Amino acid sequence: MHASKARIWASCAEVARTTRCRSQPSIRHAVSRRLSTQSSDGPLRAWAAHSGRSLVTRIYNPIPQHRLSFYPIRHYCSHLQDLIMATPTKTENPDQYRLSTDVKPLHYDVVIKTDLEALTFSGFVKTSFDVVRDTSTITLNSAQLNLGKVTVYSDALKSEQIPTGQDFDTVQERATFNLSTALPAGSKGEIKIAFSGELTGSMVGYYKSSWEDEGKTRNYALTQFEPTAARRAFPCWDEPLLKATFGITMVSRAETTNLSNMPAISEEVIEVNTNVSEEIRELASGSEGKWKVTKFENTPPMSTYIVAVANGEFKFLETSVKMPLSGKTIPLRIYTTPEVIHQAQFALDVKAAALPLYEKIFNVEYPLPKLDTLVAHDFDAGAMENWGLITGRTSVFLLDPERADQASKKRVATVQSHEVAHMWFGNITTMEWWNYLYLNEDKIFPEWRVDSEFISDHLNRALALDAKLSSHPVEVDCPDANHINQIFDALSYSKAASVLRMLSNYVGEERFLKGVSLYLKKKLFANSKTHDLWEGIGSATGLDIPDLMENWITKIGFPVLTVTEEANGIRVRQDRFLESGPAEPKDNETIWNIPLFILSAQAGGEYSVDKTAILQQRDQVYPIDTSKNYKLNANTVGVYRVLYTPERLVKIAEEAGKKDSIFGVNDRVGLVHDYLALSKAGLAKLSSALTVVDKLRNDTEFLVWDGIGENLGGLISIWWEHPEIVDQLNAFRRSLFTPIVDRLGYEFNESDSRDVKLLRKLAITQAAGAKESKVIDELKSRFAHLVQTGDDSKIPSDIMSVTFSIGVKYGGVEEYEAALRAHDKPKTPMQKIAAMTALGNTQDPELLKRTFDSISTKARDQDIMYYFAGLAGNFKSRRLLTSYFRDHYQELYKRFEANFSMQYLVKYSMDFLSTKEDLETTEAFFKDKDTSKYIQSLNQTLDTIRAKSAYIERSTEDLREWLKEWENRK
Repeated sequence: MHASKARIWASCAEVARTTRCRSQPSIRHAVSRRLSTQSSDGPLRAWAAHSGRSLVTRIYNPIPQHRLSFYPIRHYCSHLQDLIMATPTKTENPDQYRLSTDVKPLHYDVVIKTDLEALTFSGFVKTSFDVVRDTSTITLNSAQLNLGKVTVYSDALKSEQIPTGQDFDTVQERATFNLSTALPAGSKGEIKIAFSGELTGSMVGYYKSSWEDEGKTRNYALTQFEPTAARRAFPCWDEPLLKATFGITMVSRAETTNLSNMPAISEEVIEVNTNVSEEIRELASGSEGKWKVTKFENTPPMSTYIVAVANGEFKFLETSVKMPLSGKTIPLRIYTTPEVIHQAQFALDVKAAALPLYEKIFNVEYPLPKLDTLVAHDFDAGAMENWGLITGRTSVFLLDPERADQASKKRVATVQSHEVAHMWFGNITTMEWWNYLYLNEDKIFPEWRVDSEFISDHLNRALALDAKLSSHPVEVDCPDANHINQIFDALSYSKAASVLRMLSNYVGEERFLKGVSLYLKKKLFANSKTHDLWEGIGSATGLDIPDLMENWITKIGFPVLTVTEEANGIRVRQDRFLESGPAEPKDNETIWNIPLFILSAQAGGEYSVDKTAILQQRDQVYPIDTSKNYKLNANTVGVYRVLYTPERLVKIAEEAGKKDSIFGVNDRVGLVHDYLALSKAGLAKLSSALTVVDKLRNDTEFLVWDGIGENLGGLISIWWEHPEIVDQLNAFRRSLFTPIVDRLGYEFNESDSRDVKLLRKLAITQAAGAKESKVIDELKSRFAHLVQTGDDSKIPSDIMSVTFSIGVKYGGVEEYEAALRAHDKPKTPMQKIAAMTALGNTQDPELLKRTFDSISTKARDQDIMYYFAGLAGNFKSRRLLTSYFRDHYQELYKRFEANFSMQYLVKYSMDFLSTKEDLETTEAFFKDKDTSKYIQSLNQTLDTIRAKSAYIERSTEDLREWLKEWENRK
């Protein structure tokens, strides 16, 4: 959504989200052959038959070559990643967790009644299907539903039959209906199933959300089906490969609003003479009040996980855009509850800017007649790309137009544009199975340097996770639906996006974009595998992309490049990088094809980047002039870390610290992240990494300082139980950030650039965290004004979070109560988050107890992470948090077993532990627990504890000596 290469890379993170689990080549090719024998035009025919819409999508010439076309590469590399994440990987029986393909759904007619007073829903679904093979059973997905009458019609038999029996598999969430008369292959049929269920606060399936309206709790209902929860709303074939068309009809109380993927074609209150079917009339009977029926247009062929419905008393803002390819005018709306609708304008504006831009870049028409967004108060994920009806939580879509901070603007803009890109990646073209999760984010804000931010936001985040033995490939085995939630992590998104960003830099953005366009055009309304994307890029580049990229996607981990100097150049060796130390031979077998991007001096003295150099074996020599400075991974676009000799590192660091350095901001950010990670792995001394940081103290770039702040904060968090080292590190941190506070001050002016605002916020936050007394006093004073008057005008939005936390940390009951009032009646979503985090920052044992009690009594399910994060950031409450998790394990597990949250609670509760005793205690605690729904997060947490323990043992003395030497120098 921004105008540079950078933004294209946030999109690549999204494509990375659709292609994530995959098989080994032999399995993959076998699956591909099997799938290629199945007809793919059934859903297209069904859509035409049911809606009469033209199936022709106009495809235009290759992507324009002017600079604007480069915006989405990063944005849809984030979406291309969605593609690179989903087909079954190697299992003993790849199909044992997949539904039978004896029948294939074509079209669903879903009728669903929502009763917001009784908090129930009910209805029936009629699904037409092709019979692929003779069968006397029909198996589909169903979970947490009460199923009623079932009938099956066959056009070949010209008759209807009631199943003779039903079998339910609660583990695989399947219902099987046994038929007395088999359905013959080649025929068509229809199954009709009545169902009912409860609207709970589970945040999965069809569930309830609530808000406070003049002291009264009001409810509304919405869906969250990704990855496998459509089956909780109506019986269906709930796998992404099994696309069909959908006709949705909603029955609801007359005063409410009904929403779905498509526009409503009719809506009327059910009266005595209203022309509705007896089935619908019967659904509405037996309940007091007026009821209405809303019928929506049929959808294009789509997967069940992007079907959406919602019902409630919503308000909306609206606009429209004219699309560049079709010339159509597309209406856009954003819905939410009445009290916060005024905070939705920015997200609507972003959507209006992004939708036509994506159509132009992808050269594929947006296929739906509208695009809505629904903002929910209770939402498990951040947001969801339901086709035509994006949904998401308040904190990612709402902001105060008068006092929005930079972080809020970035979050809203990124999430909204990310979900819009999904309308193409993921929705038009969908992964065959969740192994390809990662294939599914300028011009609007040209001042946002998204490519540089990508390094910290995505690349470093992915490498930190992939450096663990418990990591997984981008395409990871997804044997069953219960495992799918666990693969929505930094590797599914950020590593996949990073790999695509690297590939685009290697082949050139113009050819990369052309290849992506070819891929999209070939897979319209179809399902895809990673190989399909590689094929498109290969066609555009003439390169063997599958061979080049195979190990980046199918193998675990990433390389560290060790650079040594020889007479005629440099020798580069690749080995797997692990945070715990050098890899053992059994963990170091992969050879990656690595673009080196070597920046070096040429004959005339000018510096340039060699993008042709590639390492395809264990080590190789490359001729360059080592008498002058050089650097691998120029612009930090490669998915690897680089280790230089200590002598060369000193030269690189000195050059990086110069005002007119040959190393750009991306290089300097990458250098900071690399050397702190290399020191953690024992490949470089921690003192060397701190020397690099010290030499960058005169840097003026926010992004460089952001990397420095993140890594110094990380060191303090690792040595948190060594107070003397913490104090010394904080002194070093104060020496870096306090001068910036002195220079920039505390006031945020409209005339300030975005980078200045971000650097000011960072410096204040870091200096306060490092216990700089004058900064703490200033923030306490501003918070005191809020405590005394209720007026928060002295707290700029950009430093609201740190001000609240400092106010509560250094305050008492009065300050705690002020944060609690902001929590209970926040002016914006960001203020509530600031309050929740601050409540965990108190140093008072009694107030900490109140915060822990609030987790059970006050915290909404979607917000529990903020409580845990606040408590995890407070050294006085860390071990209390671990104990709380263990003591309340059963309660937490039951509360969150159905959604994404449990895996994060494991991480927040124990990720900070750092001793061998902690490791043993943690392993013992989980020994008798069913960890299947969060095993990946648990293993990563255990690896983190091991690595921190080893880091402390290995580097404490080196750290002490460097800090002592620095203290003597300053």
